[in-house]
Amino acid sequence: MTARILVVDDEPDLEALVVQKFRHQIREGALVFLFAHDGVEALKLLQATPDIDMVITDINMPRMDGLLLLQKLQEHDEKLSTIIVSAYGDMANIRTAMNRGAFDFLTKPIDFPDFEMTITKTIRHVELLRDARRRQSAAEQAYASLSRYFSPNLAQRLVSETDAIDLGGQRREIATLFTDIANFTMLVETLDPSILGLLLNDYLVGMTDIVFGFEGTVAKIVGDALHVLFGAPGEQLDHSTRAIGCALALDEYAQSFRECCRQKSIQLGVTRIGTHAGPAIVGNFGGGRFFDYTAYGDTINVAARLENANKQLGTRICVSAPLATKAKDFRGRPMGDLVLRGKSEPLRAFEPLRVSQYEDPSTQSYMEAFAKLECNDPGAVAAFATHVGKWAEDQLASFHLKRLLNGAKGTRIALD
Repeated sequence: MTARILVVDDEPDLEALVVQKFRHQIREGALVFLFAHDGVEALKLLQATPDIDMVITDINMPRMDGLLLLQKLQEHDEKLSTIIVSAYGDMANIRTAMNRGAFDFLTKPIDFPDFEMTITKTIRHVELLRDARRRQSAAEQAYASLSRYFSPNLAQRLVSETDAIDLGGQRREIATLFTDIANFTMLVETLDPSILGLLLNDYLVGMTDIVFGFEGTVAKIVGDALHVLFGAPGEQLDHSTRAIGCALALDEYAQSFRECCRQKSIQLGVTRIGTHAGPAIVGNFGGGRFFDYTAYGDTINVAARLENANKQLGTRICVSAPLATKAKDFRGRPMGDLVLRGKSEPLRAFEPLRVSQYEDPSTQSYMEAFAKLECNDPGAVAAFATHVGKWAEDQLASFHLKRLLNGAKGTRIALD
């Protein structure tokens, strides 16, 4: 590092003396000295030469003295390390300078070994300050990048704790969630781009805010679709509970947003949500150039297919039994044993419910009908027919009734 030092003093012989004493360091390029004769000249020189590292200034000078110059230097955003020089008997001014932010002081007549030691110490201080600023800037940039994916408090922890995240691939137990708006492609083709842009941005801001509220990680946003992780990158022992709570909150927001669109004559489709828990490989798979924190594995594929299963079942949220059994105080109604695309074994799935929904008489009616379906009771048809007669808007019950009327039995459902 080449240290650039501005010396401010009105003594005519000082410049030659300094150059002579530090000629070896100057020749080797370790030190570069610039000189000004008062504070006014120093400020002009600093403005023209912004890469100066430190200032050594006398106190008593014409036009602008060292104390006023120090005050001006302290007003800048990047405060320069300043050494004050004055006569030994002027300790009152030296004390004032130190109180105003001077880094160190020297007394006249100047003792050059002490002068050199003070410069060396100040250069080390400058290097430490710059290193701290670089680390702070890197941390701020990292936070800005990470906060696009992680909740703000998690992003802050990842920035401040160097061992809090391994961006390489690692196997973790996670919960994962997918969302998608039904028939969104059709809307894209019919809606004015300026309106579509505002609508989609508002929707995604609201959705991601909810995810961050549950300390989830937004792994990807593709168009209108979200892929969310819980339990990665930071461990969350309650990741299943968070995923269920987040799914319900996302559904409530999406339904409210959809109603707002309807009032503006925009027919936005329902948001479908699928969520599952299990092992996955998580990490940064951006190839070194891009930050792409995501997850891979069967757990991810199952969650995506559960989201798609809502389309056939007539529901908005579909969660797997492995997730539901791990979630605290889970409330929901069974949807059936789903044979997802590419799978041979069925997976029990549930529709999560809020407390008010779970305690509603319609839920008890559905549960009784589903119990008959589970044991192949011939009365299942009548039970579902009665239920649909009372609650015609229950599309899941209507789905089961249609299956039964078409000759299907039991709870095993093969999905497209």
